Amino acid sequence: MDFKEKILILDFGSQYTQLIARRVREQKVYSEILPYNVTIERIREFAPKGIILSGGPSSVYEKDAPIADKKIFELGVPVLGICYGMQLMAHCLGGKVSKAAKREYGRAELMIDDDADLFKGIVKQKTEDRRQKTEVKKTVTRHPSPVTVVWMSHGDKIVKPPKGFLPIAHTGNSPIAAMADKARNFYALQFHPEVVHTDNGTKVLRNFIFNVCKCRPKWTMHSFIETTTLAIREKVGRDKVVCAISGGVDSAVTAVLINKAIGKQLTCIFVDNGVLRYKEAEKVEGMLKRHFHMNIICVDSAQRFMKKLKGVTDPERKRKIIGNEFIYVFEEEAKKIKGAKYLAQGTLYPDVIESTSFKGPSATIKSHHNVGGLLKDMKLKLIEPLRELFKDEVRVLGRELGMPDEIISRHPFPGPGLAIRIIDEVTPQRTEILRKADTIVLEEIKKAGLYNEIWQAFAVLLPIKTVGVMGDERTYENVVAVRAVKSVDGMTADWARLPYEVLGIISNRIINEVKGINRVVFDISSKPPSTIEWE
Repeated sequence: MDFKEKILILDFGSQYTQLIARRVREQKVYSEILPYNVTIERIREFAPKGIILSGGPSSVYEKDAPIADKKIFELGVPVLGICYGMQLMAHCLGGKVSKAAKREYGRAELMIDDDADLFKGIVKQKTEDRRQKTEVKKTVTRHPSPVTVVWMSHGDKIVKPPKGFLPIAHTGNSPIAAMADKARNFYALQFHPEVVHTDNGTKVLRNFIFNVCKCRPKWTMHSFIETTTLAIREKVGRDKVVCAISGGVDSAVTAVLINKAIGKQLTCIFVDNGVLRYKEAEKVEGMLKRHFHMNIICVDSAQRFMKKLKGVTDPERKRKIIGNEFIYVFEEEAKKIKGAKYLAQGTLYPDVIESTSFKGPSATIKSHHNVGGLLKDMKLKLIEPLRELFKDEVRVLGRELGMPDEIISRHPFPGPGLAIRIIDEVTPQRTEILRKADTIVLEEIKKAGLYNEIWQAFAVLLPIKTVGVMGDERTYENVVAVRAVKSVDGMTADWARLPYEVLGIISNRIINEVKGINRVVFDISSKPPSTIEWE
């Protein structure tokens, strides 16, 4: 992505690294995450106007601690260290880090000692002001208020700052909760400004981005469209592109964006893999043809996918099988399209992050269908124009492209479809049971006016049966779990507190209308520790 106003984030394994990237982008400045051990040449090639060192679970004095190339401090670029990033900065530049006598986790009161630069605009309540207020009402006992509340998560502390650094903030437990070497534009924070629990965290990051790094807010979806469409035209030339349409927001926006770039050189292929939502193919085909007059081919491959999935219960195998089979179908269809050289996919940044081990401490949670299932001998070259975007950015992009809200506001739907919401083996019968139950969940949430307040809602078919009573007769049938979460970008999520009345209607309808289900349960797990999808 060719943007001059860029912030580079080096990842040391923090659960909040993606949040840092999002917070920077919210300021209309492009940010990208690279692994901590990226080469200095790659960093120079990226040409950032500032570098942020993320937090992480390690200690810098451990034997296998992740250590970045110290040459990053010789690039003449401002650097901000956060938590582990602060300790790494101290360690690399000659300071001393040791284990803290008391681990500091959660909210802490931060006292600002220098309200310039990084803390500019964050009001510091002066001692004189507090004294005057106390004298007004001497009968009331008053305590000095904290300057600001921050979120801590560390077990180490800076014992001695490097030469040239001065403390600029402290807490009761951390004498050096923030430090700066203003001559070299190096700043470090023991707390996490990127999380919502830190008051004024966004202001701190804004100060680094604009006051220290001198960035300009140029990252917008309008600029993204201009840059990306030009890049697609240059890459594709006169060749043709086949776009994978799954029915979700990501693939639909991908198709519309590429269509804007190359028009009739694009052919969309919608594969009915047998694990789609109710009337999915009809809705998507109608939208793309009606609003954007796009070339689209619908392929009914339901039996083919079901045959491949027969007897498979492992979720990773399901994802890989469906991902591979998608590619096979596309290649077969692409052979019928003269000049087709590229396959377009709606891969997003979280897909890439979750499917790649960026750093030593991290682990791959699950393969994404767009990333983990690709064939090694795939004949078509890939185009993934959204792979640097988060989900909410994709929705903004879709609106900028003039797409109808009925598509843009749709809840996310996984590429492997209902297959990963059917725990255990996927069969035509079990798929139909889940499809009907899932349709009821969405219908009732929409009727209650809750659809746009929820990030994602769906049903999951469990691999267990329970005893029930229907019409004075004993039943022994399936259990369905209802899942509803609220989120901003899908990286973290909390379970949605659906009204009891809505849950009651959903349960009643599913049990009465879907043959094969006699019990409904509600999932109240958050991400983390759970994932949004069950598989």
